[in-house]
Amino acid sequence: MTKTIGFIGLGAMGAGMAGSLRRAGHQLQVFDVRREAADAFAAQGGVACASPADAARGADVVISVVVNAAQTEAVLFGDGGCAAAMSPGAVFVMCSTVDPNWSAALEQRLQALGLGYLDAPISGGAAKAASGQMTMMTSGQPSVYERCGDLLDAMAAKVYRLGDQAGAGSKVKIINQLLAGVHIAAAAEAMALGLREGVKAEALYEVITNSAGNSWMFENRMAHVLAADYTPLSAVDIFVKDLGLVLDTARASKFPLPLSSTAHQMFMQASTAGYGREDDSAVIKIFPGIQLPTKPESQS
Repeated sequence: MTKTIGFIGLGAMGAGMAGSLRRAGHQLQVFDVRREAADAFAAQGGVACASPADAARGADVVISVVVNAAQTEAVLFGDGGCAAAMSPGAVFVMCSTVDPNWSAALEQRLQALGLGYLDAPISGGAAKAASGQMTMMTSGQPSVYERCGDLLDAMAAKVYRLGDQAGAGSKVKIINQLLAGVHIAAAAEAMALGLREGVKAEALYEVITNSAGNSWMFENRMAHVLAADYTPLSAVDIFVKDLGLVLDTARASKFPLPLSSTAHQMFMQASTAGYGREDDSAVIKIFPGIQLPTKPESQS
């Protein structure tokens, strides 16, 4: 059944997700802080809106794919926010990586306004989002799934239902981010050591990606290093934030996370050195005394 969807945030992941919903035949009302992004999407089908509130009016479901809790707050309750414009009984689907306790509290706030809420962080990268093959880690009341479950299936190959209350999805997501951040940091450390020891970067990459030491993050992110392409698909500062959330969660229960703490410091160092908006593989730039691969002159 065709639904009207308010979609907020057309970045690397959001644009692909919105495209999957459009291919499934739904009507989209889209908003992005970059008006040109909303206009470009609408040119292929959909309506570009001037604010989150405009995107939410008349929508059955509003899906938000922004960076963090602060941006989600602005989307909902800031100037032109969508909470006041949503129809009674409409569902807000929150796809950001946030503090699980904040997500649980947001469920209560929206329920008090007569709105449904789904805690639904995402993973998989831009390519999987564009092809509808990403993963969603979700939690919320059964009645909310009844209203938006078909939309989740249109956007993701795997939709995990992790509990009947918001927060469980966000807990699993930050654990995923723990591993992702540690794996990127470890991959950068390994590549840096290889460069320091005079191993050819391409040869090291070939061997590791066909050996037991490989990880998805090594294979994906060290390819960026080899190409000397630090265009931010996921930026260093994303992991400053996400590993910070991991540590905050563990700190509340006095749970030790030695590897996460070290990885967080590595991303902090990279950010402080001026690489915060570069691709997260730029964490390799913190290592001294190495010569990183460079782009061929024809590409520079």
